[in-house]
Amino acid sequence: MKKVGFFVYLAVFILSGCALSPSMPDASKPVKHYADYNLHEKTLSNGLKVIVKEDHRAPVVVSQVWYKVGSSSEYNGITGVSHVLEHMMFKGTKKHAPGEFSKIIAENGGRENAFTGRDYTAYFQQLEKSRLPVSFELEADRMRNVILLEEEFKKEIQVVMEERRMRTEDNPHAQTYEQFSATAYVNSPYHAPIIGWMNDLENMNVNDLQKWYDAWYAPNNATVVVVGDVNADEVFELAEEHYGELKPSKIPEIKPRKEIRQKGTRRVTIKAPAQLPYMIMGYQAASINDTQESWEPYALEVLAAVLDGGISARLETNLIRKQQIAASVGAGYDAFTPGRELFTFSGTPSKSHSVTDLENAIRDQIKVVQSELVSEKELARVKAQVVAGKVYEKDSIFYQAMSIGMLETTGMGWQLAEQFVDNIKQVTKEQVQAVANKYLIDDNLTVAVLDPQPIDPTQSRPRSAGGRHGG
Repeated sequence: MKKVGFFVYLAVFILSGCALSPSMPDASKPVKHYADYNLHEKTLSNGLKVIVKEDHRAPVVVSQVWYKVGSSSEYNGITGVSHVLEHMMFKGTKKHAPGEFSKIIAENGGRENAFTGRDYTAYFQQLEKSRLPVSFELEADRMRNVILLEEEFKKEIQVVMEERRMRTEDNPHAQTYEQFSATAYVNSPYHAPIIGWMNDLENMNVNDLQKWYDAWYAPNNATVVVVGDVNADEVFELAEEHYGELKPSKIPEIKPRKEIRQKGTRRVTIKAPAQLPYMIMGYQAASINDTQESWEPYALEVLAAVLDGGISARLETNLIRKQQIAASVGAGYDAFTPGRELFTFSGTPSKSHSVTDLENAIRDQIKVVQSELVSEKELARVKAQVVAGKVYEKDSIFYQAMSIGMLETTGMGWQLAEQFVDNIKQVTKEQVQAVANKYLIDDNLTVAVLDPQPIDPTQSRPRSAGGRHGG
């Protein structure tokens, strides 16, 4: 989002139902050291938070810049603007011509990309450790100095629309999931897809992006995360050098849009060309930020692993191998969702069974965990799998940075990742049963079914290569 006059900026966000945050950064805060985690953090005088985690196993570094803005910040009419702006952030600044950012990173032996989520937009580089200043110089420049050119926008919006066609409109499973989410979330900002509705993309203009850039892209709305073979104090000095002079902004404050409580099962059928039927079931459930009982999200994580934690988990064992009702089936849950989370099941029935058979079979598995306690042996095995997965993820410095950036940007705090293993270990079999009975009920359920239609081979069309990155 670029810089527009203050009164234009103010008018836009009054009209969109946003207020301006009165708080502005004033002075640089002292460095906080967390020796147990090799982690250090500092907030600059302009409000930019810098978090450094030292990991000296290899002479490489990951640098990420996270902005507290994503699709959940958008309103009807401009859905997808965060993602489109992410694409345009590679199109040049006052100092660097379009495409030069990526060229410089490549010349320095690095790789870079970006991604947009529901609650954040992030940009990253992976480099040899001595090249970190290159990343900082480039990211600091585009934090405030991106030039949004009309001709570049016209080209890139076509790329994004083609991306939507390829990833969603030509993908029956993705179509089903999009309609499922729009049905499961009524008034939540998670109702709209991250990539945006096609109608909004078709009517978007470069001024929409300019206003978005001006509003949200500021040091006091960003976190820089650096993980790798670095010295924290040197990184903070580098951050002061490149980011310290950037001016903060008054960031719009969006009013809460908490999802209404569901009061009955919702169903939606999607007719699309496909070879096989497909189904998604989702139950509104607690998350870290949306629960009165802090243990519930961890019990839900364990429950998901009981049902779908590898080839020995219940869904695959019973529905695929024994009963042969499902050709594929799985369950999913993410405790670290800022808003209301969904505990989901998805799958395709086997040739001799219907979607209704699959739904009933899943319901039978739910009834078992609701009525019978998980055995101590199974609970121990599942916990070990969940814990091992989290531990193995830390082998990647990129994932370490991702975890820190996501948790900080969504307001949950990076410490939650460090506490995850201990909280999982404390989950009891009674708690697993309790969350199954509390959340996996019809009043919380949304079901989306893909009704496959004949595939017309004459309708196939050539697909473009799409955009330069995978936002």
